Amino acid sequence: MNGPLKRAINVPSFQERYEAMRREILENPRVQEFIARHADELSYDNIERNLPKLHEFISQSTECCGCDNTEHCTNYLKGFLPTLRVVRNTVEIDYVRCEQKIREEERRDVANMIASMHMPKDVLQATIQDLSIDDESRVMIAQKAAQFVKATKESGHLPSKGFYLYGKFGVGKSFVLGALANELASIKIRSVVVFVPEFLREMKNAIGDNTLNEKIDYIKKAPVLMLDDLGAETMTAWTRDEILGTIFHYRMAEQLPTFITSNFNYGELEHHLAQSQKGDIEVVKAGRIMERIKALTEPIEMRGNNRRM
Repeated sequence: MNGPLKRAINVPSFQERYEAMRREILENPRVQEFIARHADELSYDNIERNLPKLHEFISQSTECCGCDNTEHCTNYLKGFLPTLRVVRNTVEIDYVRCEQKIREEERRDVANMIASMHMPKDVLQATIQDLSIDDESRVMIAQKAAQFVKATKESGHLPSKGFYLYGKFGVGKSFVLGALANELASIKIRSVVVFVPEFLREMKNAIGDNTLNEKIDYIKKAPVLMLDDLGAETMTAWTRDEILGTIFHYRMAEQLPTFITSNFNYGELEHHLAQSQKGDIEVVKAGRIMERIKALTEPIEMRGNNRRM
């Protein structure tokens, strides 16, 4: 070095600050431990040349501070902790995810494993542990949901049969779907959760923009399909036979688990499916749909108080 830079370095105040920083780095317990661990790889000159990297290391936290959001992290890379290693006699800094960053990414992964169509956010954030156990039917539902997840974990395969959850308005049937979807997401099983009345309306619009087949394929091929509030829609022969019939037939043939909620029991749903806007009663076609639903699901009545009042 020469010229102005050399003169600046030779200024006592600069030298003093440099020496103070050097002592701070080399006296740091984490740095001393690292140097001792790699004494056979790092010479005095190696250490001197890598003081800037060692300073970068000690200027940050090496333990997760436990903040509630990595946006509040004070490290250079938010949500990452610095670690030191030696590569060909030089010091390198790696950054690894902190515990909070891992938690946030796991939550994001879980959310990404659940695709929803027209479902409210509070339903999609539910867990089995949050399910209010104030009725024998709820105990059984929680147990069956837990058994479904356990069987999937133990076998590595999804059971082919889901639930047909029926009961009065507001007892929490949709909540069960969201809770189960989250439990499955935690073991990397993807679910598609659909509010049926809005979905069927969307299917009518899909005819005009040529996306009908694409959307039906997306629903019918879902690893786990959850249909919420079946029976609340205004039934037409087209939605029954071309949409619901196509979905249920494919899933029955492929043995893909399907979960359904409804205010109707099997018999009441069959009566609903037999009706059409034109006033026709089509018992045979309704019966055909019901055969598929019964093959795909186990009926469970959910009782309890209306939680929306």
